[in-house]
Amino acid sequence: MSKARYIAGLRAVEQVLASGDVSVRRIYAEYQTANPRVAAVIEQANASGIEVQPANRARLSQISGEARHQGVVAEILRDTQLDEAGLRTLVEEHLQSPTDRKLLLLILDGVQDPHNLGACMRTADAAGVDAIVVPRHGAARLGPTVSKVAAGAAEHLAFAAVGNISRVLGWLGDYGVAIVGTSDRGETSLYDADFNRHLALVMGREESGLSKGIAGRCDELVSLPMAGSVSSLNVSVATGICLYEAVRQRP
Repeated sequence: MSKARYIAGLRAVEQVLASGDVSVRRIYAEYQTANPRVAAVIEQANASGIEVQPANRARLSQISGEARHQGVVAEILRDTQLDEAGLRTLVEEHLQSPTDRKLLLLILDGVQDPHNLGACMRTADAAGVDAIVVPRHGAARLGPTVSKVAAGAAEHLAFAAVGNISRVLGWLGDYGVAIVGTSDRGETSLYDADFNRHLALVMGREESGLSKGIAGRCDELVSLPMAGSVSSLNVSVATGICLYEAVRQRP
């Protein structure tokens, strides 16, 4: 049985209800609301046969944790989370598929802020990423804050939390997937790198970037051109730039 998860905030809940391919178990909504968007969510849930449970703001805050609920929280049953074996299966099936579309994975080496993870997921979904991979420990995980920032992407994008990122990079390399990391030490500009191939893009954590061990596992390190006084970009911004360079290069 799939474990229930909660997503909070009007945009995220609206996206899930509109998608039609995520199992919404129930909606918790502020009763006697004056917000027409909350009222519309309740109406849509009722029309879809989804249970709507009235809740006061204290109860909504308890369910949603740190995320701003804006008067509505959805309990969903679809679980897009993978373990390492599930990730390997996903990769093998893609590589064996007759489609010409190249595999694209986003590997986050210890991103800790759930807002950054949510922003990365939102961009990754838009850019056609096949799965996001994070370490099981010492990094942000899926939760209401991530779901709200991701605006629906967290409920559709495959998400693998693995025990050892370095081991995953090892077998990805064995499968012929190019491992490209981003680093201010990279000698190749992002715009000179070849992203039109089966690719795992590796982004480092806030402040410290890629760990030495993970950087050593990469086939290539690329850097983003920096013309101003700042030395680095927020990880979610850098992720968006890199992913859309992959989109640009791919047919």
